[in-house]
Amino acid sequence: MTIKVTLIPGDGIGPEVSTAAQSVITASRAAIDWEVVEAGEACIAQYGTPLPEHVLETIRRNKVALKGPITTPVGKGFRSVNVALRQQLQLYANVRHLRNLPNVPSRYNDVDIVVVRENTEDLYAGIEHMVGQNAAESIKIITREASERIGRYGFELARREGRKRVTIVHKANIMKLSDGLFLESVRSVASDYPEIECDDRIVDAMCMNLVQIPEQFDVLVLPNLYGDIVSDLVAGLVGGLGVAPGANIGEIGAVFEAVHGSAPQIAGKNLANPLAMILSGVELLKFLGFVKEAQRVEKGIEYVLRQRDYITPDLGGEAGTKEMASAIIDAMI
Repeated sequence: MTIKVTLIPGDGIGPEVSTAAQSVITASRAAIDWEVVEAGEACIAQYGTPLPEHVLETIRRNKVALKGPITTPVGKGFRSVNVALRQQLQLYANVRHLRNLPNVPSRYNDVDIVVVRENTEDLYAGIEHMVGQNAAESIKIITREASERIGRYGFELARREGRKRVTIVHKANIMKLSDGLFLESVRSVASDYPEIECDDRIVDAMCMNLVQIPEQFDVLVLPNLYGDIVSDLVAGLVGGLGVAPGANIGEIGAVFEAVHGSAPQIAGKNLANPLAMILSGVELLKFLGFVKEAQRVEKGIEYVLRQRDYITPDLGGEAGTKEMASAIIDAMI
């Protein structure tokens, strides 16, 4: 049975890495039919928004999408398309599986961490306003329902993947009500998973511990803001956002994405590393049940990284985006 998947190429280098990922996933022989739709800066002139309603409609219909990076203006302009997608589609769990890959530069070994971030509330709810002329106020929303839901997702993932430990990350020593509720809610879920160790860390101590001994951690469960920051920190431990896959999971669908920026300065130059997008495609394949196809892609990636003949400049090579994708495809056959 062929499964239809929405593909959003994105801005900047997005179309290049999206094409690379699409070609690799197609070569895996997974039965996928792509529906390509545009979102981002290029849509504003025609639709007046970077996220037209028909894009949301196709994801609701297909229930799964692969998305390239989309530019988010800093301090002005439209709000993040990524945040809007998560809120509009109720993609409540942001999941990043971050691990060391062969020959990807890193100061660490044996890092294999899954960051599970609540995606719908916290300060990212965007409830903010000016207080007079010289102060701005943002409102942090934490609910028991959303906290228990993300906690259960984290424990279910740990059980499904045979992981042994879930660490809850918070700042409940200072924000005793909001972060206190998050901590209490996730702890209440932990009792249903007695085979999985559960502990917690204050977020600043968590960052220090990750830099000191990251291999001690397994699954991290965090509210939205801390999850955003810590997931990038963990990506830095294994080589950066260029090798970091991303997934946004909801009750009725999922959007998989490269979490790095759109890098307009190198757009169209065939220099972009396609690994984050391809690895996000691997997670998409697993989500859809194409496990053998996902393993085929992973083996191709590892072969190319070990050989080092066809890797992009950021990884220490001289190959282009297209050439690296082609090498992965050749290694899969």
